[in-house]
Amino acid sequence: LLATIVVALLIVYFAAPQWLLRADFAWQAQRAHLAKKSVQAGDTRWSYYEGGKDGAPTLLLLHGFMDSKRVWLPAAQYLTQNFHVVIPDLPGWGASSRSAGADYGYAAQSQRLGAFVQALHLGGFAIAGHSMGGAIAGLYAARHPQDIAALVLVDSAGVPFKDNAFTRELESGRSPFDVTDRAGFERLAKLASDAPPWLPPRFQDVFVARAIRDRAFDDRVMRELTAPAQRYALAAALPKITGPTLAIWCRDDRIIDVSALDAVRTGLTAAPKIGVTEFNGCGHMAPLERPREIADAITRFVLMP
Repeated sequence: LLATIVVALLIVYFAAPQWLLRADFAWQAQRAHLAKKSVQAGDTRWSYYEGGKDGAPTLLLLHGFMDSKRVWLPAAQYLTQNFHVVIPDLPGWGASSRSAGADYGYAAQSQRLGAFVQALHLGGFAIAGHSMGGAIAGLYAARHPQDIAALVLVDSAGVPFKDNAFTRELESGRSPFDVTDRAGFERLAKLASDAPPWLPPRFQDVFVARAIRDRAFDDRVMRELTAPAQRYALAAALPKITGPTLAIWCRDDRIIDVSALDAVRTGLTAAPKIGVTEFNGCGHMAPLERPREIADAITRFVLMP
C-alpha cells in the first residue's frame, strides 16, 4: 500500500505537479481555518479566503505583483487566532477574473477594492498590503478613511527609494519578472528572497509556465505601475491617510530598498500613530520569509492601544 502511494505521488509529481501544489495550498488554508469563496463585485469575479475568529476585528490582506492570495497563508495561521481574516486575489491575478485591456494600475485597483469591500459589507477594518498590494491599500485608506481602523504597509511599492540593480534593470527596458525557464525562476527567487527555500524542479516548472502564459499581462501591468503618473502614487496619498499606520520592511530587500521607509515616515503627516518594524535576514517576500514575525507585528499594532 505504501509503495502504491509513493508511486502514485511520483506519477502526479511528474505528470501534474500543479495538483500537488494545489493540495499543499488547500492544506495551508485549512490549517489557517480559511475557506475559499467567491463573489461578483464590480467588473470582477473575486476569489478570496475568509475565516478566523468570530466577532473579532476584520483584517483584509492584499498580495503583491505576480502573486496571489496564497502568499499570506503562512502568516494567516497566526492571524486567524485574533482576527476575522479576508484575503482576496486582486483583480487580474490568481483565480480572480481579468478583463482584456482593462487598467490594473494602483488607482483602478483601489476603486475595484471599494466594490469588493461593499459586496462583503466590511467596515472599520484593518488593511495590510505587501508590495503592489501596499500601494493599493494605502490609496484605499486615503480615499476611504471612514473604513480603515489601521493600515499596514509591508515592503510597499508606490514610494521613492534608493536606486538599485532592480530599478536599473527596469529602466533599461528589461524586466526581472520575465521568467522563461528554471534558471530564470531561481534568479528571480534569489532577487526576491534573502534565502529562498528549495523548491522541487517540477514545482518550479508550474511557476515558469504561469509566467510564460501571463507574460504579456505582467509586462503591461508593470509598465502601468512604473509610469510617471503612477510610480509614486502611494507617496502622493500618504498625507491624506488619517488612520494608525504601521510600516514593515526587510533591511535586505533588493526590490524595494529599505530607504523607502524615509518617504513613508515623511509623508504620513496626518496619521495619529506611526509604527515601524524592520527585520534582518530577509528580502522582499516578508510574508513568506517572516510569517510569524509579520503576524505578531500586525497583531500588536492593530489590537494594542
